[in-house]
Amino acid sequence: MTTKLLFICSQNKWRSPTAEQIFSENSTLECLSAGLNHDAENPLTQELVSWADIIFVMERKHKEKLAANYQAQLLNTRVICLNIPDNYKFMQPELIKLLKLKVSRFLPQL
Repeated sequence: MTTKLLFICSQNKWRSPTAEQIFSENSTLECLSAGLNHDAENPLTQELVSWADIIFVMERKHKEKLAANYQAQLLNTRVICLNIPDNYKFMQPELIKLLKLKVSRFLPQL
């Protein structure tokens, strides 16, 4: 059985797509990413929120916006804030290291 992970940041340009790419390599995980801003590369939808088993947000403001806009879809979904600031580029080695360190705490299969 796979676990469905959704990674969320603001624009879906750097942090969440990096997380999606690195964790998609694990066959026990299904991963997608989205952005909370209306002009994000892949904007968040109700369907994406409903699809996820666990949602990882990069910052506290993302968690607050998610809760405010998608309360009905979040009823049985765990939302975890990784506290990763918008200081990294796509696939930057420091970002990959940080993501692996923080996300692995919540996923025993890693």
